[in-house]
Amino acid sequence: MSLKVIIVGAGEVGYYLADRLSLEGHDIVVVDSDEDKIKRLERSLNVMAIKGSGASAKVLERAGVKEADLFVAVTNSDEINLIACLLAREYGVPRKVARVRSEDYLSPESPLNEQKLGIDLIINPARVLADEIVRLSEITEATEWAEFARGKVILLGYQVKENCPLVGMSLADLKELRALYDFVIVAIIRNNETIIPSGSDVIRKGDKIFIIAKKKDISAVEHLLGFTTKPPSRVFIIGGGQVGAFIARQMEAKNIEVYLVEKDAARCEELAEFLKHTVVLNLDGLDAQELLKEGIDRSDLVITVTDVDTVNILGALLAKHHGAKKCIVRIDRPDFIPLLSNLGIDVALSPRLLAANQILRFVRRGQILSVATFLGSEAEVVEMVVPDTEFFRKGRKLQEIEFPKGAIVGAIYRAGEVIIPKGETTLYPGDDLIIFAKREALPKLEKLFSSS
Repeated sequence: MSLKVIIVGAGEVGYYLADRLSLEGHDIVVVDSDEDKIKRLERSLNVMAIKGSGASAKVLERAGVKEADLFVAVTNSDEINLIACLLAREYGVPRKVARVRSEDYLSPESPLNEQKLGIDLIINPARVLADEIVRLSEITEATEWAEFARGKVILLGYQVKENCPLVGMSLADLKELRALYDFVIVAIIRNNETIIPSGSDVIRKGDKIFIIAKKKDISAVEHLLGFTTKPPSRVFIIGGGQVGAFIARQMEAKNIEVYLVEKDAARCEELAEFLKHTVVLNLDGLDAQELLKEGIDRSDLVITVTDVDTVNILGALLAKHHGAKKCIVRIDRPDFIPLLSNLGIDVALSPRLLAANQILRFVRRGQILSVATFLGSEAEVVEMVVPDTEFFRKGRKLQEIEFPKGAIVGAIYRAGEVIIPKGETTLYPGDDLIIFAKREALPKLEKLFSSS
C-alpha cells in the first residue's frame, strides 16, 4: 500500500529515508529550509521538495500534511522536530516519528516523553549507535550483526582475510561443512558490488560475506569457518561525548575494563561522576605516546566516537598500528565507509544511517516484520510473513516459487523452530521468512508476499 509521507529535514537521515521510501512507491514530500539541500533532492530523487520551516503550519499545509499517513521529523534541531510533530498531531497524522538528541524526552518519567507528546517513536541517534557498538563488540570478528525471528536467527557480516580457510572455496565446496551445522552464505560484497551467490561463486580474500545461522549455532559455525568469538576484556573508547558515555556505562556493567579518553578537562570531571568503574583519561585521542603509556596497544577493542570523522579514522589507524586487535569507528559521512576496510579498520558505523534504519523498521507495513540495512551494500535483510493466500495455502516448495532476481531466503521461523532452507523446503502460511534482497527486488517481494 502506497503511503503519503512527509519528511522534515533533508540531511543524511532525511535524504536516505526519502531515497528508500520513494523507491518503494510511496508518495514522498521533503521539507527543509536549506536551499542547497532542496536542490540536491530535486536533482537526485523522485520526490517533492519544499523550501521552508518544518515548524510552520503554512509550510506543512503546502506539503499536504492533512492527507499524510506518516510524518517524520529529522532535522538537527530537537525543538523543530518536536514542534513539527506536535503540528502533525493537530492535523491528525496517524503516525509520527521524531529524531531527538536530548535525554530529557527519552525517560518514561519525563514530563515530555513520547506518550505525553503524542509521538509514536522518538529516536536518539547517540543511544542507537552506542547499543549497536556494544552488540558488535561481543562478536570479535563480525563487522555487521542483526537478529530476526525473536532473536533465534542471526545474520553476521565478516571480512575475509588472507588466512581464512574459506579463501578459494566455492559455495558448492561448503556443502560438507553445511552438513555439520545449518548456515547459509546469503551475500558476498566484492569491490562495492553486492552478489547474491550461487554454488559456483568462489570466496576471495577481501570479500565481505554475510552468513545467516541459528543463534545457538553461531559459535560452532564461526569456529568451523575459521572466525572467533570472544568478548573483549579491555576496551579503550576515544571520545567522551554522549555516545562514548553510553558505551562505557554499558560495558562497565559487563565487568569489562574500560578506559575512556576525552581531551576536555571539564567533561572528564562530569564523566568521572557519571561512570563508577571506568578509567577516565584527560588526553588527546591522537596522542600516541600517552595512549601507549596507558596500554592502548594491549586492548582487545578500540572504539573511536568523537564528533570528528578524521579524528576517529586516524585514532583507529594509530591503535591498529600499535597492536589493538579490533577497531570500531563512528563515521558521520557514509561515503567514507567503503574506503575504510582497505585501511584495515574493522567496523565503521554511521549514527545517522542507523537512526534512519530504525525509522524504516517502524515505517514498514504489509507483510514486512523487520528490516536491517548494511552500509556498503545495496541490499536489505527483511523478515516477511507468508500470507494465507490460495497460492500458499497448501504449501509451496521454494524451488517452485519465482523469487525476484537478487533475493535469497536465508531462514524460516515456524512455530518456534528455525529452519535453514534448501530448494525442496516447503513454505506454509504463517511462516516467517528471513530474506536477503537487493534493493530493486524489494517491491517484487512485497507483491509476492502480499495478502491481497
